[in-house]
Amino acid sequence: MSNNLEHELLDDNKASFRNYTAPQVSETVDTVREFYRLNHLHQTHDFVIAKKVELLAFNRQTMTPWAALDYLNTLVDDSDPDIALPQIDHLIQTAEAMRADGQPDWMVLTGFIHDLGKVLCLFGEPQWAVVGDTFPTGCAYSSKIVYSEFFATNPDSQRPYLQSKYGVYAPNCGLDAVQMSWGHDEYLYHLLRDHLPQEALYMIRYHSFYAWHREGEYDHLCNAQDRAMLPWVQKFNPYDLYSKNPNRPTLAVVKPYYEDLLAKYLPANLQF
Repeated sequence: MSNNLEHELLDDNKASFRNYTAPQVSETVDTVREFYRLNHLHQTHDFVIAKKVELLAFNRQTMTPWAALDYLNTLVDDSDPDIALPQIDHLIQTAEAMRADGQPDWMVLTGFIHDLGKVLCLFGEPQWAVVGDTFPTGCAYSSKIVYSEFFATNPDSQRPYLQSKYGVYAPNCGLDAVQMSWGHDEYLYHLLRDHLPQEALYMIRYHSFYAWHREGEYDHLCNAQDRAMLPWVQKFNPYDLYSKNPNRPTLAVVKPYYEDLLAKYLPANLQF
C-alpha cells in the first residue's frame, strides 16, 4: 500500500477485520471461537505469574533472530479471523506497510519482529497461552474483551476479590504493575527491553490489548506514562491489522534490508 495506510482504508473495509461472527477466512470461525474458550478458561492470575517465573528465565534455547523468524514461517495463528498465512508473511506485510509510509526504522523493525514471541509454541506452549487478545488478570473483566462470555468458566470469576474494578491493583498503578494475560507480547517485551526505544516496547507489549487501545477500557489502571505511550500503540495498530492480505510476500526480495535492520538494533544471538 502507498502512504498513510490508516487513512486509505474505507470504514466498510475496516469493518471486515476482526469480525468474529463473519471472519474473512470463513473456515476459521470455529477454530477462533474454540481458541478463545480455552484462553479465557485457563488464563488465570496465578497462571500468568507462574508462566513468568517459568519462561522469563530465558533458559530454553539460543537462536539468531532469523532462526526464530524461520520458525514463524511454519506457524498459523489460531486466534486470527482475518488471514490464514504463516506468521512470517504477516510480519513482512506489517513492516513493509510501515516502510512505504516512511516510518522510522525502529518502528519498521518493530513491525517486523512484533510477533517474534510466538516462538513460545516451539517450546510446546499451547496457542491459547501464546497468541490472541490480551487482558488484565487480577481484576474485573471488561465486557469489551472479545468473547468475554467465556470468562464465566475461568476460576478467577469465582474469586470476588479478583472481580472488583481494581482487584489486586491500586488506582492508576500503571500497566507495568498489571499482570496481563500471558502470551507472546509480554514474553517478547522482556526479551527485547534493553534493545529498543520505549515507544517500540509499548507497541510490542500492548499491541494485542485491544480493550485498552481500541475500546478505551482500563484507563483507571493507567498512569501518565501509559497515557503518553497510548498514541504510539494506536499508531502501530493499523499496520498490524489492516496490512493483512492473502497475497504471500517474497521474503528473499526484502531480506537484505531486514538483515541490516536486525543487526543495527539487536544482538546476533537471542537467549529464548
